[in-house]
Amino acid sequence: MSETVHAAETRYETLRLTRDGAVDWLTLNRPERLNAMDNRMCDELQDYFGGLYTRHATRVVVLRGAGRGFCAGVDLKAPQEVSAGPAPGLRAQRRVTEVILRMRRCPQPIVCLVHGAAAGGGLALALASDIRIAAASARMNVGMVLLGLTGCDAGISYFLPRAVGTSVAAELMMTGRFIGAERALRVGLVSDVVAEDGLEAAGRALAGEMLRTAPLGLRLTKEGLGLALDAPSLEAAVTIEDRGQILCASGGYFREGMAAFREGRAPSYPDE
Repeated sequence: MSETVHAAETRYETLRLTRDGAVDWLTLNRPERLNAMDNRMCDELQDYFGGLYTRHATRVVVLRGAGRGFCAGVDLKAPQEVSAGPAPGLRAQRRVTEVILRMRRCPQPIVCLVHGAAAGGGLALALASDIRIAAASARMNVGMVLLGLTGCDAGISYFLPRAVGTSVAAELMMTGRFIGAERALRVGLVSDVVAEDGLEAAGRALAGEMLRTAPLGLRLTKEGLGLALDAPSLEAAVTIEDRGQILCASGGYFREGMAAFREGRAPSYPDE
């Protein structure tokens, strides 16, 4: 992998960022705490995902965890500011939820590689990603409901029923029960289950396929899919689709894509 990272990003203490061409490999890097999220990690995740909107050279993000698991959720050994009263508690809560919002705002697709534990906030990070690939060791749960809180947290009540349906979502959110990789695949929570040592290769292959698409088309696909999930009608969804197709066609991407198809070669799309 080649690595060219902006100076501000080299100061990350809880994340490891490697750039391989147009793909960012972002690794949660607190393995001694199973990559549990403390204030520093939340701030660094906000900084990273917040900067992606204008970083057109990055086309795909692969998110993973160092060590034995993906992310054990919020670090329970850190000070729990959510209990400090309504105002400071809400500020602390928003520190986590802003990460989720910035993941959805960024135009790059996020591929999440899950191994070991993805509990509580770790599951929220996985759900906020666009595609999830799991190792056979993956175990995911809505851990906060087992800690005197609700199972509605950090976007989970929004993403989970959309991924697996309301019955399975209610089961997981109301019990904190763990779901393993094979069942997660059956219910649509993850796209694929691979061997632990094949997780990186699976992420690399998926990112490579995405890079064969037009840059603008890929960005507008993420945007359009997100809007379609909340569209009030078919007409609203089609309006977004039509806009995206005409933007790509008028930008020359369709012309090049058709020429490459006819000539049996890989397309060479212009940079945005």
